[in-house]
Amino acid sequence: MKHLTILIAAMLMALTAAAQQTTYDDDFTHTRVIKASGKSIVKKGHMVFDGKESLNMDYSDPEGEYFTVEGKTVRMNLNGKKGEVNADKVKAVGLQRATLLNCLAGNWEEAAKANNAKSETVNGKGTRTVTLTATGKVKRGGYASVVLTYRSKDGKLLKMVLEEASGIVNTYEIRL
Repeated sequence: MKHLTILIAAMLMALTAAAQQTTYDDDFTHTRVIKASGKSIVKKGHMVFDGKESLNMDYSDPEGEYFTVEGKTVRMNLNGKKGEVNADKVKAVGLQRATLLNCLAGNWEEAAKANNAKSETVNGKGTRTVTLTATGKVKRGGYASVVLTYRSKDGKLLKMVLEEASGIVNTYEIRL
């Protein structure tokens, strides 16, 4: 009987974790602001995220651009740069991949750890805003700050602002 109780408890915990997994199949807007020139570039697209290690961001404006993560492989065609990279072999890409996937999944603590950042959480009306601020020198591929706005009722990410050490700011707004 004791083994059956433990088995049932383990199954309930697994079902609860699966039910809480954050997935996306939504449109998004990506705004990139280049500090040095003040230039702002707005892009739009659709994203699908499985809650783990598969992310597909297809841009409709400009058409043909994409950013894809399949496990450790990152493929992209962004800003005229096309490529495929193994995130385990290129640390900067690995850090960006981990930050993006962890923030989408709601694992901001892991993103903070990867970026050597402190975190601050503020609960608002229907939202939770988490700010990650680097505490030392920003690693190549890391971020000086990350501001995440999650919807309180289900933990879905509404907005993610990624500030690079160079001052370039990428803002992603997800239309749920």
